[in-house]
Amino acid sequence: MAGMCVEPYWELTFDAAGDIRPGDRDALIRGAAGAGLTDLVVFAHGWNNERSTATRLYDRFFAPFPGVLGGGGVTDGARVGYAGVFWPSMHFADEPIPDFPEHRVAAVRPPSLDPATRRALVEILPCEEAVADRLAELLARRPEDRASLDEFAGLARGLAAPGPPGAVDGRYGGDEDGDIGDAPPAMLTDDARRVCESFTAALASVGAVPPELFGGGLKKLWHGAYELLRQTSYFTMKRRAGTVGRAGLGPLLGELARSAPGLRVHLAGHSFGARLVSFALLRGLPAEAACVASLTLLQGAFSHYAFAPRLPFASDRGGALGGLHRRVRGPVVCCHSRHDTALGVLYPLASRVSGDDGSLLGLDGSRWGALGHGGIQAVGGCARLSLREALAGGLPADGCANVDASAVVSRGGPPSGAHSDICHAELARVVLLAGRIVR
Repeated sequence: MAGMCVEPYWELTFDAAGDIRPGDRDALIRGAAGAGLTDLVVFAHGWNNERSTATRLYDRFFAPFPGVLGGGGVTDGARVGYAGVFWPSMHFADEPIPDFPEHRVAAVRPPSLDPATRRALVEILPCEEAVADRLAELLARRPEDRASLDEFAGLARGLAAPGPPGAVDGRYGGDEDGDIGDAPPAMLTDDARRVCESFTAALASVGAVPPELFGGGLKKLWHGAYELLRQTSYFTMKRRAGTVGRAGLGPLLGELARSAPGLRVHLAGHSFGARLVSFALLRGLPAEAACVASLTLLQGAFSHYAFAPRLPFASDRGGALGGLHRRVRGPVVCCHSRHDTALGVLYPLASRVSGDDGSLLGLDGSRWGALGHGGIQAVGGCARLSLREALAGGLPADGCANVDASAVVSRGGPPSGAHSDICHAELARVVLLAGRIVR
């Protein structure tokens, strides 16, 4: 692609069902087979609204790679290509993205459905125009009556993605991460006021609801209502990432393995994109394919038990990807940061199921945690490294490894914190070290 900082580079565009744009598939299969590549780095974005923003993210993330490769220590004969995955995910406009001027940290203000987010709800989620209009109207007025809060919560919950056959209430199925079983998240079923109170308290704990904006009575709960809308949309995006990974990227990697049998593929993903590339290992990638040589997860927005062969709280089952790290010929590297409040505070609250303690203080974060906040859990032999140790050559040759990237993944404001602060030369080097492309 003209203008990208690395080459050769291919775009891989998938729809919500995991179907790839035919021209993209053909270009990659022909190009990779004919370019004499030894290694291909495939990166998947997380929440995002515009293709142009994802392209800029890839250009910025890949920018350090030539310098790292040119700095010595490159594996003999290595010739590296790059691919960026595009899939229909969604970003709320009030979430900061470091280094992107239009997504700088903004002053905390009362919740509202800005035009960009409303458009994304309609075009990407999708949401009916009339529903988006009513959600925007209620947020603009923030009426202090229980009926309006219940109406908003009902409309937001109605946007949750349909579940598979046998789903609860015909809509919600079990969580594919394996940490919830067949129960729906409590945010979709519990009392609306209780849910909004929990989200409001969580937002206040990360500085997203200053006391002067609280108002009185029910008015302060509209902060939590807006967060319920955000988390409901992310529930859909999380499922979609899994679908695109196993139904789209996995089969494509199988085709690539057949057309270029010696090619080593290095998967990397941010947020829900980390889930996407991980789920390419599940049912999508043919059993005989052995092309995935490393997997690097950056602030992964899915369960920290996803790779566990047995769940600590349910020994009769494991995570949805339990044991599948063995399908990777090299290491599975999980970069996490304590500065990621989207995953450290809001993700556990949104993941809790009905029947568990719903209070913020009573929340069992160890059960409902995300990979990008505390790393891979309940996998035997999983190494734990600082970023300095990883960069000094400490990554294992295979198995799982957690890398605390808090030293660089540290910038960002409420409500998501440093969740999107991933464009660093240190993280580029981690990807290359995981793939044994550099030493």
